[in-house]
Amino acid sequence: MSTATASQQLSLEPYDSRRLASLCGRLDEHINQISDTLGIEILNRGNLFHLSGDATAVQMARHVLNDLYAQTALGTEITPEVVHLQLQGSVEDAQPVPEDDDSRDGGRIQTKRVQIRPRGRNQRDYVQRIRAHDINFGIGPAGTGKTWLAVACAVEALEDQDVERILLVRPAVEAGEKLGFLPGDLAEKVDPYLRPLYDALYEMLGFEKVTKFLERDVIEVAPLAYMRGRTLNNSFIILDEGQNTTIEQMKMFLTRIGFGSRAMITGDVTQVDLPRNQQSGLIHAIDVLSAEEGIGVTRFDSGDVVRHPLVQRIVEAYERHENEADSGR
Repeated sequence: MSTATASQQLSLEPYDSRRLASLCGRLDEHINQISDTLGIEILNRGNLFHLSGDATAVQMARHVLNDLYAQTALGTEITPEVVHLQLQGSVEDAQPVPEDDDSRDGGRIQTKRVQIRPRGRNQRDYVQRIRAHDINFGIGPAGTGKTWLAVACAVEALEDQDVERILLVRPAVEAGEKLGFLPGDLAEKVDPYLRPLYDALYEMLGFEKVTKFLERDVIEVAPLAYMRGRTLNNSFIILDEGQNTTIEQMKMFLTRIGFGSRAMITGDVTQVDLPRNQQSGLIHAIDVLSAEEGIGVTRFDSGDVVRHPLVQRIVEAYERHENEADSGR
């Protein structure tokens, strides 16, 4: 933050008591959240806000308040999570963007049910690469929105009739837990591990529509092993937890892609659950393919985490610990 201080007035127009109540939150909890995070004072009466404190932080607060108020006009329910995500991207969003920059619209993803706005430069670049390339890799720690945004882009493409179906794929690798004791066949054993993908679909499409699409195979959720021998045309395919594929599995998956299809591979290369003597197919694929034309690679870091603020600090703490351990060897 800068050392200069500022005091500014902000009037949110048009005046709407319902929207202002949503913005401020119960007992002004959202205003206090913004104030505490940015270290400034915010006082308000009706739609008139007085901001004072560090000049840079005051500008960020203006940006956050204006943006959140604009979201209330779209029917967005302002929650502490929404405020946190808006604050998370305030640094990048507050910076001027050149007129010819394609990211001026924030890379918004519009589905019939929700509008999703990427937070920060990396997320915006990620969405643009998904739209521009047939094969994309999203690499980074938990909570950076890799899978969430990939599912959102898949739903958008399905509703725009750019693709005919969505396939959600995940390798059946034991992450410290054993699959053998679970009932059912392989698909049923892996199903609980695909819950994050289901949750994203339910929020973007609704439970009833997702159920109907699953019954009609418009949406298919499957273990990676079920992809062998298939050619997938006019599909949006998401391979989640890609770090747990072997080199052979990754090659098999990438060669399943047919005409009119797009593939999205997400993963965290610091969370490989393969046996120690096996190299991750995701790490190998990035080395082999990152320079190939038509393939997009987006690397996220702890600064892109959009979950609870503690998640970002946890990721950073682990990174520091691992770096210290490496330097001590």
